Amino acid sequence: MEKKIEITQKLILDLVPKTTEYLQPNPAYRAKLSVLNTVSRIRGQMKTVGYPQTEGILGDCMLRYGSELGYESAFGCSLADMGQALKQMAQVRDCLDVRVKHSFIDPLQALQDKELKEIVYHLRKLEGRRLDFDYKKRRKGKIADYEIKQALEKFAESKELAESSMFNLLQNDVEQVQQLLGLVEAALDYHRQTSLILENLRSSLQNRITDASNRPKKEFQSKSIESTMGYTDIYGFSTCSSARSSDTEMTDALSEKSKYFYFVLNINTRLGLIYSSIPGLHKSPFTCEYTVCSFLLDVTPVAHTVNPPPLIPRTSEPPAYKHESCSPLDQPCCRALFSFNPENQGELGFKEGDIIILTNQVDENWYEGLLSGESGFFPINYVEVLIPLPQ
Repeated sequence: MEKKIEITQKLILDLVPKTTEYLQPNPAYRAKLSVLNTVSRIRGQMKTVGYPQTEGILGDCMLRYGSELGYESAFGCSLADMGQALKQMAQVRDCLDVRVKHSFIDPLQALQDKELKEIVYHLRKLEGRRLDFDYKKRRKGKIADYEIKQALEKFAESKELAESSMFNLLQNDVEQVQQLLGLVEAALDYHRQTSLILENLRSSLQNRITDASNRPKKEFQSKSIESTMGYTDIYGFSTCSSARSSDTEMTDALSEKSKYFYFVLNINTRLGLIYSSIPGLHKSPFTCEYTVCSFLLDVTPVAHTVNPPPLIPRTSEPPAYKHESCSPLDQPCCRALFSFNPENQGELGFKEGDIIILTNQVDENWYEGLLSGESGFFPINYVEVLIPLPQ
């Protein structure tokens, strides 16, 4: 009996952690949860932290990406369905953990802490009384007979207590069988519920496949680069053909006269600098209004009676001024003596001979200017001032 008790004790010491490992496979999470729960008990908090089930982690990932794909996508909806199913499986797994702990782990731990501990105490006491009886028995003649008799009675008493406790434990092993049955029933219930969840998920995914197969196919319509990209012309205007409406839509929305005056007002306000910076463009305000409006809208104002001058051709690059006589009129400007390559954000690069419009003097070492529609800072000692800034 003593050998069986020893085996039972070793079995419980090995079986309980192995069962916990079966329920919670990640050792790092187990250690972290143990620490957190210990701290919670020390602080008097009853709420414990749950083990992060792998099904729940995978479900959260699928839900997140399903939501990002959008529910109009068949794959996105399927990911969301799968994520919800995995979250349900994680909840069922949590229930399995709780049930196994109450029906299997806790009873085994109680057996270890109470009955087996008591048997071990009796066995140690029995061993001590046996040694005491042997010692007094060997010294018979030097020790009184009543002491030897008393030691024998104590030894017999301890032997009876130890044997009876071991016998009762081994005879009541049906309780351990019931605990095993509780483990099996918990696992069976877990697999039954997860099987039902997966069956429902499979049916849902099959319906998704059927709906996606019966959905009418869409024809691919290619868009031109101009319709998807905005670009800036040489005069600094940002254009995007996707933002333009057809002539019919614009005619329905605005009359010819309202379109004409609306764009003239905005363009004259924004492009005062362009008119004065382009050589040879010395037109009257009326002529410039007509030219810009016709250039952008391709409409001819009814009220205009003067023949318009030809439009300035657009080139891939703005005209570069290499000579002092071609500098912008009536504006502060300078000519580049050396090429300057910008090294920091906000600096203006130029080549030798470029004419740069001056807009501001930052300090004794730096100017702020405009070149080819780009504004930035550049060193004063790199340029020769043609028309100084007003004081």
